[in-house]
Amino acid sequence: MTSTRLSLRSPLDLVPVLPVVVLEDATAAVPLARTLVSCGLTAIEVTLRTPAALEAVRAIAAEVPDAVVGAGTVLTTAQADAAVAAGARFLVSPGSTDLLVAAMRDTGVPFLPGVATASEAVTLLEQGITDMKFFPAQAAGGAAYLRALASPLPQVRFCPTGGITAANAPSYLSLPNVACVGGSWMLPAAAVQAGDWTTVAALARDAASLGHHAPENG
Repeated sequence: MTSTRLSLRSPLDLVPVLPVVVLEDATAAVPLARTLVSCGLTAIEVTLRTPAALEAVRAIAAEVPDAVVGAGTVLTTAQADAAVAAGARFLVSPGSTDLLVAAMRDTGVPFLPGVATASEAVTLLEQGITDMKFFPAQAAGGAAYLRALASPLPQVRFCPTGGITAANAPSYLSLPNVACVGGSWMLPAAAVQAGDWTTVAALARDAASLGHHAPENG
């Protein structure tokens, strides 16, 4: 919606679950995005892992005005610039370096640099960055690791991604330092490939309902 377009500060503020989309065929981008938006998942991360990714971002940006489309797996300055030129309204990286952070910052759109350790998070804090992607979440320590970071790094908000499922997402969303989670469980490859948007919609509605968990004590 227009208000979202004008006020976007961070993708962490939009949805409890950020769909992580990998598309081999850009023609699926618009119906997929419309399905997700209709189910309440208005922010969508299209990963730059396939040749179709930038065209998918471009199509969603042009044809699904209620979607806030972003680009993930950003690794280079060129990718960051190309993604924003295609219409990406936020950027996500699996890790972070000074060069990559500077490149994403220079685009002028919100971004989530990736971290997997406390040291990496502190390095980004030194640059004034408080919103981060925690990746690969399950392999890097899961919800228990993020819970341990909440006290020493209370100013940091995370979007854990990597191994997130419908079953374990609530354990992350209950943490005070987790604003949303990223995942692709609502996008089964077979359903997306077949254009089975009914299946995607059912899973997306369930994902959208995962917000609003009470924070854990301690």
